[in-house]
Amino acid sequence: MKVEPMEQQDQRVERRQCDVLVIGGGPAGSTVAPLLAEKGHQVVLLEKARHPRFHIGESLLPANLPLFERLGVADEVKAVGMEKWAAEFVSPYHDRTQVFHFADAWDKSMPHAYQVKRVEFDDILIRNAGRKGVEVHQGCKVNAVDFLPDQTATVRARHDDGRETEWQARFVVDASGRDTFLAHRFQIKQRNPRHNSSAVYGHFAHARRHAGQDEGNITIFWFDHGWFWFIPMMNDTTSVGMVTWPYHMKTKGTRSLRQFLLDNIATSPELALRLKDANLMTEVEATGNFSYVAERTHGANYLLLGDAYAFIDPVFSSGVWLAMNSGVIGAEAVDTCLANPAAAPAALKRFDALMRRGPKQFSWFIYRITNPIMRDFFMGPKNVFRVKEALLSVLAGDIFGRTPIWRSIWIFKALYYFANVFQPKRAFRAWKQRRLDIRKVDDPAVYNA
Repeated sequence: MKVEPMEQQDQRVERRQCDVLVIGGGPAGSTVAPLLAEKGHQVVLLEKARHPRFHIGESLLPANLPLFERLGVADEVKAVGMEKWAAEFVSPYHDRTQVFHFADAWDKSMPHAYQVKRVEFDDILIRNAGRKGVEVHQGCKVNAVDFLPDQTATVRARHDDGRETEWQARFVVDASGRDTFLAHRFQIKQRNPRHNSSAVYGHFAHARRHAGQDEGNITIFWFDHGWFWFIPMMNDTTSVGMVTWPYHMKTKGTRSLRQFLLDNIATSPELALRLKDANLMTEVEATGNFSYVAERTHGANYLLLGDAYAFIDPVFSSGVWLAMNSGVIGAEAVDTCLANPAAAPAALKRFDALMRRGPKQFSWFIYRITNPIMRDFFMGPKNVFRVKEALLSVLAGDIFGRTPIWRSIWIFKALYYFANVFQPKRAFRAWKQRRLDIRKVDDPAVYNA
């Protein structure tokens, strides 16, 4: 086989320039890119896949809705979305269900959200980026990024027709999602030591839903080894998934993912009843090593957004909101860095603080959501000192604005800690069980499912 000299190979590489190069066309990338284009920057977005393409994370939060208006996609999202007015929790350890209506949150102006098929939702966002002046390349995979001494970067990518293009960019935004492109390159991606779970999921037809306005409510079903999601969407499609601990994933054995999911659904009587007449529409898939975080959110001329920075357990449907909000704050930071370099350090410091706030606020609840004492709080909430309204605001994603929820959230946490003090044996058993739950299991199938 004839090997051409590198000089001849490089001659076939098209060389281009841009202000900002965005890696990834999911919710984070398709938010930051048009916002930067509107500010007058030349933006290139590279997406390795071609939309429409399948993705999980179908449940949105009320805090998303104002951002849809800002991006100009509100009507398109409404057309494909199932209205979601509440979140329902079902516990096998209590004799009732608990429904949290978003209209009862501290800020009454965001009473609902949507459940969406990501194949449609993500396509809306990336097409909107193109309409707003972003140079979008789908089927174009980034292979290498080099950060240069002159504070620019070269990004080389291969199109799915074999062409290669190299961009010289003033700024790089990593919105590559769970590919975590830069975190892998810099070797700064860490398994979350405080959480460790996997997901198994599929889409069902003919699932039993609630009537009327409650039809689109997301339902969370606790069970002994984690929890299930039940997300109704348009056109008789319901997403059902199991989030569980590594030790339980290992019990799958020789069973297919489909059978493993169905067998576990059968252990949750309330969920099994909702799916009694349902049938799977898709192949069952799994995602391992579910929670991670990168050691940093940015450098002098790059940012990590959304899942490219961190991924947390999806029990509160926070993924899309955190990704899109990171696009908003990322656009502000990048614009400042390019337009006013003297203000860049302060802008990046603010970006870092906001990026860490979202996962931190949600994770406090996530780490405790399977604790029996926390389950009691969720299944019997009281609004003393407006703690229920504040909790609902967190569930709605209202954690970045000026809604004055934090005193009440502090009181909620204090009440939880007091409950643990007054129930020491129960609290100790829960602490010990969680340590067992999140332990690493040395089985590649658990982490690479």
